[in-house]
Parts: sequence; structure tokens; C-alpha cells
Amino acid sequence: MAAQVQRMSRLMVKTLRDDPADAETLSHKLLVRAGYVRRNAAGIWSWLPLGMRVLENVARVVREEMDAIGAQEVLLPALLPKEPYEATGRWDEYGAELFRLKDRKGADYLLGPTHEEIFTLLVKDQCTSYKDLPVILYQIQTKYRDEARPRSGILRGREFQMKDSYSFDTTDEGLAESYRLHREAYIKIFRRLGLEHRIVSAVSGAMGGSASEEFLAPAPAGEDTFVHCPSCHYAANTEAVTFAVAPATGEHGPVEELDTPDTPTIETLADHLGVPASATLKNLLVKVDGEIVAVGVPGDREVDLGKLTDHLAPAAVDLVTAEDFTGRPDLVRGYVGPQGLEKVRYLADPRVAPGTAWITGANKQDKHARNVVAGRDFEVDEYLDVVVVEDGDPCPACGAGLKLDRAIEIGHIFQLGRKYTDAFQLDVLGQNGKPVRVTMGSYGIGVSRAVAALAEQHADEQGLCWPAEIAPADVHVVAAGKALQTELALDVAEKLGAAGARVLVDDRAGVSPGVKFTDAELIGVPKILVAGRRSGEGVLELKDRRTGEREELTAEEAIARLTA
Repeated sequence: MAAQVQRMSRLMVKTLRDDPADAETLSHKLLVRAGYVRRNAAGIWSWLPLGMRVLENVARVVREEMDAIGAQEVLLPALLPKEPYEATGRWDEYGAELFRLKDRKGADYLLGPTHEEIFTLLVKDQCTSYKDLPVILYQIQTKYRDEARPRSGILRGREFQMKDSYSFDTTDEGLAESYRLHREAYIKIFRRLGLEHRIVSAVSGAMGGSASEEFLAPAPAGEDTFVHCPSCHYAANTEAVTFAVAPATGEHGPVEELDTPDTPTIETLADHLGVPASATLKNLLVKVDGEIVAVGVPGDREVDLGKLTDHLAPAAVDLVTAEDFTGRPDLVRGYVGPQGLEKVRYLADPRVAPGTAWITGANKQDKHARNVVAGRDFEVDEYLDVVVVEDGDPCPACGAGLKLDRAIEIGHIFQLGRKYTDAFQLDVLGQNGKPVRVTMGSYGIGVSRAVAALAEQHADEQGLCWPAEIAPADVHVVAAGKALQTELALDVAEKLGAAGARVLVDDRAGVSPGVKFTDAELIGVPKILVAGRRSGEGVLELKDRRTGEREELTAEEAIARLTA
């Protein structure tokens, strides 16, 4: 089947020599410079013709693998009524990330960040019997989230392309099978796209549900941090890393009050007493839905507010302010200790295990206390993994030292269970004639984000370097400039197209060979075919964009090679 031959003389593309002033990541720089995308506003991007080709190629691969597991494609609206999200609590849970608007009659709407509610209602309307299930539905659609700090080009935008799919089963075993099908499909998708990826344990967050895994593309520009164990292959998002409460041994003396003037921080306290920060207990005060809660962690560790927020969701978590100490003589700023706290819920990291002794605040100005023992002098209301994970922390599976890496989240799969079907009472008639509550899975792939992840992983000093499956063309034919070279380039391009190859041909007049060669490297098509100095002999140079290997071929040889 003949394929399109795109002449650059007729293509809307404007390459740039310099990086955009606001670009921080490699993908941001190169996708703009190569003419794939253009910025309209913070977090809002236009996809230009070359960019659309890559975006559609990613979507095609996703569709093919989703169809292969029996999923059915639909398209739901992006403009959604408030009521379904209010029924599940997510109208409030999403907070400031949700784009909210009113119509002319004053009714509340939102721009969809994800579509669990709407898919659930669709299946409730369409499926009434166990015979209608299982079913997997998916869409590829624009999603909207009001990011506080949209950055990194299309990596973190306020509107983005996403594939979201949803499985509906009558049994937990059926849900597990739907989850397995998606997991395997995702592995195939990312392999076909050419994305190096890791599958890690994750938390469900506002999505709800139980089992949850992320697909991460390792890249320095990634905003996700994950851990992996070189010894046992354990891997998890840092927010999902869990450590067991370790038993403590040994005897400790009674609590001893210490004079510690001007030591409101762990650093000043450790310096004053000549002890390591790890011997002290840090007590961070936060507000959980307005109620003050204390969080205890070893003094040498930091509280991961993201993990804490996930653990306490859907409650709102905020740091206390100076005003929160007013009228609370039991809370002495800089000298808070868990012993003797009244009407304050106390959460602690597992390292603050029963039997461990600490130096901590004495709840008096300029006073700390030594030998404050967990389980003896204070009780922990709940243990939560809330510290920032560090290199070398023990692997929860085998105890070896963990390693930290950065990555881009490109996919996420959830076993949601019945959170949404309970909210909308989605039942079908079972085999025994009685109602059965349906169970769900939710599965997302960032289609536009995958483009950026590919740019991050497959670029070099010269520019983009797309894997063949998703490149905007199979071959980039470059006419060095003279009439004979342009004639040969166009002739070869047409024959390649007729043989089924997708061709981009640089036939621009008045553009120097140097600029054309630079643009070919920047645009990143896998094969570059140059009609240059030996065009009179019918010989062209074929270059592999990834390896840099070059060879001279006749036009016939080049066509045969590139269409084999």
C-alpha cells in the first residue's frame, strides 16, 4: 500500500537553533526546537504536524494492544456534571487540581481528570446480567488537571492525552484476571514503543482501591522517585515503600530533663548535647482536617509530606502555623515531645518502635528530655511509613541496601474493587438470580507523556532519535541542494512511498545543506538518506540516525533496503 510522502517545502515546521528560554528538560528543549509542539500558555500545548504523527503512532500501538485483550473503545465527554464526582467524594478530594466551571444556568461542571464515575454509570446503564460481563472499555482522550506548577513541557501539563481503561467483573478472581491482562498488555505496549520501563509497587491515592502498580520510564528529568533493590529485584515508588516495626531490646533509665536553651531545631539540639541527630526524636505538627496531629520520626530523617498525605487521604493535611500555638500551652514551639501530650493524636514512623529510647522535647521552653521510651513514656496511636526514603535504607523484602532513581510515570494500573460500584449501586443479576455487586479495575497510560519520555530516553547531542515504531516517518530523504540532487531525492522518495514507506523529504529551496543535515539530526527520523555529491551517478548515502553508521547505495539498493 502506498504511503504518504511529505515534502518539507510544504510542511508547517520551523526548527530553532537555540533552546527555549524556559526549557528545563531535554524533551522540552528538543520537541520545541524540532517543531513538534508549541506552547500556548503554562501547561497548554499545541501539537504541530510532526508531533501529531508521533502522538498518533503512540495511540495506535496502545489501541492495537488494548484491542488484543478484548477491550472495546468508546469516547466519553470531557465536560462532566458535578453530581457523579460528588457521590464518590472526589469533587472535594481532588481539591485545587480540579477544573470547575458553571454553565449559564449556574449548574456545576468539571473538566474530567479521570473517568471512573462516568464509566461506572455507563456500565450500569448498559449491563444488567452476569452474561454482560466481564467487559473492558477504554478511551484515548484529553484529560484536565490544574497543576500548581506546570513544567517540563508536555511532561507536566494542564491538559494531556491519556488512555484510560476500566474493567468490570462479577468476582474478585475475574478482576485479578483483567488486571493481569492489562499488565501484560502494558509490557507489550512499552516494549513496542521502545520505552525502557520498570514496574513498581505504588499507592492508589485519590483513585482508591487495593493493588496498584506504576510503570516508570527511568530518566533524569523524571518527577517520580522510585527505589529498587539490586539483590532481590524489589521495586516501589518511594511513597509505597513500607518498613516493619522493629522490636527494640535493652533497658533504659528513667526520663531525665535537660537544660537545652536556644535549641529549637534538631541541628542545634544535637550540637548542644554532642549526640548524633539519629538519637533524637523529631515531632512534626500538622493539621489533619483542621485537627493538630503530631508525627514522630528519627531526628536524622525528614517527613515525606506526600506519603503522609496519601496515608491520611481523603483528609486534608496542612502544616501548622504560629497562630495554631495560640491558646495551646501544651504545645511549646520547638520543644514538643510525645510524652504528656494531651488531646493530640500521635503518629510515628516504624523506626520509633516500642522499647526505643529518644532525646526529645520536654514540652517546656528550653527543655528537652532524655530516655523517653516508646511504649513506656508515650504511646503511638498509629505507625505509618512517612520518612523520606534514602539510598541505603534496608529493602523491605531482603534487607539489602535500596537504590534511588528518577523516572517518568507512563502508566498506572489499579484494582479498584467496589469503591465506585458501591457509590452507584452497580449490580447485575447473578447466575443464582440474585444481585451481584460488580468489581472494577482502572488502568491508565499517559499517551502524550509517553512522547516526552521517549524523547528523554532516545535523544543525543544532535537531537531526537525516535524508535522506528513511533517515528514521524520511516526515512528522511535530504536533497543537498542542487537541481540534480533534488530531482533524485524526489524520485527516490516517491518510489519509497509507493512501496509503503513513510517518507519525509527535504526539498526546500534556498536552504543550505548544512541546515538540512542539522534539521535531519534534530527531527530524529531513524533513517536519513542523502542525495549529495554522487547524485549524478545515482548513488545516495544512507545513515542510521541511532548508530551513526553510513553507507553508499544506489537508488535501487536504497529502496530495496528501506522497504524490505
